[in-house]
Amino acid sequence: MERFAVIGAGFGDEGKGKVVSYLCQRPGSRLVYRFCGGHQAAHRVVLDNGRHHVFSNFGSGTLQGVPTFWSKHCTIDPVGIMNELTDLVSKGTEPRLTIHQDCPVTTPFDKIYNVNSSQYIRNGSCGVGFGATLQREQDFHSILAEDLVHQIPLKIKVDLLKKYYRDIPSEHAINEFMRACRSIISSPYIEIVRSEIFLGWETIIFEGSQGLLLDQNIGFFPHVTRANTGITNIPCKDVPVYLVTRAYQTRHGNGPMTNEGMHDHIYNHAYEQNNDHGHQGAFRISMLDIDLLKYAVDKSGIHKHLITLCVTCIDLMKQFLFTDKGSVVSCKNETEFVNYICHALQIKRALISRTPTPEMEEIKIT
Repeated sequence: MERFAVIGAGFGDEGKGKVVSYLCQRPGSRLVYRFCGGHQAAHRVVLDNGRHHVFSNFGSGTLQGVPTFWSKHCTIDPVGIMNELTDLVSKGTEPRLTIHQDCPVTTPFDKIYNVNSSQYIRNGSCGVGFGATLQREQDFHSILAEDLVHQIPLKIKVDLLKKYYRDIPSEHAINEFMRACRSIISSPYIEIVRSEIFLGWETIIFEGSQGLLLDQNIGFFPHVTRANTGITNIPCKDVPVYLVTRAYQTRHGNGPMTNEGMHDHIYNHAYEQNNDHGHQGAFRISMLDIDLLKYAVDKSGIHKHLITLCVTCIDLMKQFLFTDKGSVVSCKNETEFVNYICHALQIKRALISRTPTPEMEEIKIT
């Protein structure tokens, strides 16, 4: 049996979906296991045949027929699940989603509060109710996946949220949420279970969300996500980690970011798929910072001998530049670029990606 974890090294948008898709090409029975974050993820996958999708509520192996398990550490969005399910089915897939009964459920109340909260906007938010859901759970206004099967008690809990929140969604939004909850229970593609799933799978790929520099215990508070984005929630020990970074820094929305405005001519903007959209705010890029990568790896507690460094979007680089100890370092080619990073991080294996499809090439570390 094989186990792998895919974890972002930075502030998100590193290319985790692409790496998960790459690992899903392995033979035998495979499962993608989401272990942190929730529906605020946006993991883009492009297959060789041109099929593509941005995954938020399903694992990034879905287009390849790989089922998804949603662990209790992740939030679920019933409306988002059903909308994405419809989209995936229209693309000719048969998505399979198994949800742990203890997953917190995001409601329209959580979403509208996230969107209207000046604190969330200032600190950085995707605007989909993730942080508000976890805060509500801590305040004992709990709605879990197992509650979806009990429609009358569920409606009582939803009605009580009108007293908890000052921002009230429309009646249409509430009705849409209740319909989505009923649809999840009756869907042949979705199952809610009481326990973790491990037996019977030859390969399990633990798919992370966000990045280490957004981890609630590693990142720069208050500009963090309310989740453990490292190995904390992975229920297996000594899992090989595919640590993902772009060949440059990225960040969506507010929060600290080094090297911003420095040498942005190293990067080919014309091929960027991200943009300034939604409530996250501006999509920001800057030169890669080796000191931030070192910090993230050291704080994460991941054993370095277990790490394979995955450098994505290397084809977008015009010049191979980064900073180390505050000084700009120039490399003559991608091999020297990746070798320098691996030596700095004390990592002995690396893969690079030159295309959005699930193809990766190993770089020899000398």
